[in-house]
Amino acid sequence: MPRRISRRTYLRVLGGTLAAGTLVASVSPASASAVAARKAPALVPSTARGVAAQDQLTPPQQPSPTDTPTPAPTPEPPPPSAPSPEPPAAAAPTPAPSNVWAATASNAIPAAVADLPPRVYVPHELGGDIAVIDPLSMQVVDRFWVGRTPHHVAPAYDFSLLYVNVMDSSYLTVIDPRTGRPIGTLPAAVPYNLYFTPDGTKAVVAAERFNRLDFHDISTWAVIARVPIPGSGVDHMDFSADGSYLLVSCEFGGQVVKVGTNPPQVLGVYRGGRLPIDVKLNPEGTHFFVADQGRHGVIVIEPESMTEVAFIPTGRGAHGMAIARDTRALYVTNRLAGTLSVIDMAAFGVAQTWNIGGSPDMVQVSPDGQQIWISARNHGFVYAIDSNNGAVIARIPTGAAPHGLTYFPQPGRFSLGHNGVYR
Repeated sequence: MPRRISRRTYLRVLGGTLAAGTLVASVSPASASAVAARKAPALVPSTARGVAAQDQLTPPQQPSPTDTPTPAPTPEPPPPSAPSPEPPAAAAPTPAPSNVWAATASNAIPAAVADLPPRVYVPHELGGDIAVIDPLSMQVVDRFWVGRTPHHVAPAYDFSLLYVNVMDSSYLTVIDPRTGRPIGTLPAAVPYNLYFTPDGTKAVVAAERFNRLDFHDISTWAVIARVPIPGSGVDHMDFSADGSYLLVSCEFGGQVVKVGTNPPQVLGVYRGGRLPIDVKLNPEGTHFFVADQGRHGVIVIEPESMTEVAFIPTGRGAHGMAIARDTRALYVTNRLAGTLSVIDMAAFGVAQTWNIGGSPDMVQVSPDGQQIWISARNHGFVYAIDSNNGAVIARIPTGAAPHGLTYFPQPGRFSLGHNGVYR
């Protein structure tokens, strides 16, 4: 049996600082009229530090002085209970769209959240808190504790909530985007990443330490399946155009695995990667782009045969990706090179590369498409980049090891989770 290498050891060699995490959940409790017919998952109410201890949940450990180089978040009284939204209805089967990202091409934000002020939520991996940035003033306007080793902030399928994947506390911290504050937690075994199937029926958790995907019913949070993945370091994923399968990266083993969603099961494996990280489907739904930090570029995979059809060199440490507002360009962060590449997905080639410095990691695009927001994983700040020329507009200090930042709200019909991926 090969020796298992921890995420912290592996990424320290590459210049990253990371911890690890397991099981998953998400909440969309039923309304009062439906409670008798279906039991909805119960949130653990927030306390002054944003989390609470109950019999079913281990209380989060407060960080030691060495764990938190930045000042501790300010305690706040627990928020009052609020009515829970209805679970999203399952979408009827429809033909795959000609452009899977078409709904994100405008700056039209869904009516349900169009009145919310824009905010950028930044997990402070080493400090255990979330920094909240007002992107209009470019200032941190709030900060609160969420637990040990938060990685990504995932918008709910229906935009109603935000979920923080808190790996080493083994739960999801739930944020109400209307107040911008935690309202409770959900038990989840070391969740590294959280996604939702395109039909809105299932939540999928990347349980990295277990090399497993956990599928949950999005309404009741009941476990549908736990799928062992034949790879090491289960991390990021994206779904096919029709949602019938996904491709998930295995960062430590180099595999990219095809997994069916109904029923959940492994369908195929690509083994040509070194350190595959983020995954994105092209607009036509015919190929998947996989950023590989070890190969220093993007692998293009044809999913029917699970073969590599192209490789696009971008720069050392290719890591995070985001679809541009025109849906034709793909932004790729090169964390070790300190650069941002713009890929023409139709041409399978790099259109341009910008030197932005630092250690660019996860990436988001502003609703109007004019700015690119990126976490500098090893440098303790978040960048705002001009999408027209790659100029750095601002560097905003957030605390050591900012990770999967989320700019919310955004255009789209629904959320696939992660750090804000919409269709």
